[in-house]
Amino acid sequence: MSERQSISQTVTSLDDVRRLMAALPGPDEAAADRAADHEAQLTKPAGALGRLEELSAWVAAWQGAHPPRADNLRVCVFAGNHGVVAQGVSAFPASVTEQMVANFEAGGAAINQICAVVGARLKIIPLDLDEPTEDFTRAPAMDEAACVAAIATGMAAVEDDVDILCLGEMGIANTTSAAALSCALFGGAPAGWIGAGTGVDEAGRMRKRVAVEQAMALHGAALADPWEALRRVGGRELAAIAGAVLAARLKRTPVLLDGYVCSAAAAVLAADNEHGLDHCQLAHLSVEPGHRRLADKLKKTPLLDLAMRLGEGTGAALAAGLLRAAVRTHNGMATFADAKVSEKNG
Repeated sequence: MSERQSISQTVTSLDDVRRLMAALPGPDEAAADRAADHEAQLTKPAGALGRLEELSAWVAAWQGAHPPRADNLRVCVFAGNHGVVAQGVSAFPASVTEQMVANFEAGGAAINQICAVVGARLKIIPLDLDEPTEDFTRAPAMDEAACVAAIATGMAAVEDDVDILCLGEMGIANTTSAAALSCALFGGAPAGWIGAGTGVDEAGRMRKRVAVEQAMALHGAALADPWEALRRVGGRELAAIAGAVLAARLKRTPVLLDGYVCSAAAAVLAADNEHGLDHCQLAHLSVEPGHRRLADKLKKTPLLDLAMRLGEGTGAALAAGLLRAAVRTHNGMATFADAKVSEKNG
């Protein structure tokens, strides 16, 4: 049995997930120190590359090795369908989820083109598309078995040889699920977590707000537990993303999170453990209003702000190119001694 299989197969209940969350590995401080020492010797003024310097050290710390690696980039896109679509919260029918999965597999989507540019391998993981979750305004979205199965699928998708893991999603109505989950995890008025999603009009946004309000009222105090919140108002693809983030932590793999939906799914780990997302970066800032609010709650500054809201892992894949540049710069630049360049006086 491979390590990848053994980790996912140990998860048969949400309590198993909670036990894993209680024993998360931390960063390798020795690797981070080696990165800092090397950075100080490179042929540039100290700090001249700004956040790129922080990113290369972050990769080293979470990979537990110096020099850091960014050769094997993997994009995993999880797809699921949501029963809450019945509330009229999306501009597109649920059938579009499966149609877009076919488009991904045929190479015709935006994520395919961006992966080709940055040199990332793309993996599409559909989750029971013919079996939508329950409408969470009327019942829990998933029973525990379905939620755990999706988490385990996400965990199993994280391969052992990946240097940087990029996560994305596809699922009609999943911005409503993201809004409900964010509201459950961090509170506040439902209206503050709602946006246009796939392009709904004002009436559609009102339906989204009402759906989240109904979900908060229906599930009540049960939402105080982050994993129970995921089960009740999340979706299969959100649960799989949470599982992938957890497995990546256990495997010491740095993670780039895509937009609002992906960040909301990962936020379950942060709500459980304040350091649960230390191995993750927010790849970009979505124009969904709830994403900026969520980034603030997670205390993370997105790497890019390109006014995107597509999903599919597109922002994460773009940021992977940035991360690869940070690592390549750190590893490939000459030192002052190697280049025979004079260092700063004093």
